[in-house]
Amino acid sequence: MKQKICLAASLGGHLEEIARLTELGNKYDLYLVTEKGGFATLSFCNQVYFLNHINRKELLFLPKFIKIFFRSFYILVKEKPYSIISTGALATYPTCLLGKLMGKQIIYIESFARVNSASLTGKLMYRIADLFIVQWEEMLKIFPKAVYGGGIF
Repeated sequence: MKQKICLAASLGGHLEEIARLTELGNKYDLYLVTEKGGFATLSFCNQVYFLNHINRKELLFLPKFIKIFFRSFYILVKEKPYSIISTGALATYPTCLLGKLMGKQIIYIESFARVNSASLTGKLMYRIADLFIVQWEEMLKIFPKAVYGGGIF
């Protein structure tokens, strides 16, 4: 039986980056946690779970963020992954934080778009990730304990 891995990514570039890891499906049982939204296909995972899209600047951010925590907890209890790999953004943080509290291995890949500055999610994830990967060597100055992994593209 293959170990189960949760891939967690918001829509857009974050999802495109996590989709580059589909070769892991040959060795692991993958499922995806992402936001609801428009996309062509998500066939690279065995199961897909959707979270509500959130925006830090909207009035209902906090209630939506709390709802995502409950949804993330339900998914983690149901799927019982060995580890969680995330490319961000903020909607995936509850999955990673709860996973960490449940003893899961957390791997975070900072966005390819981040060359000279840290993302908010990156700053939060740096504190809890077991492995923090940056895609630009310059980012090692900001995240000294990170591992330079090169570009995912």
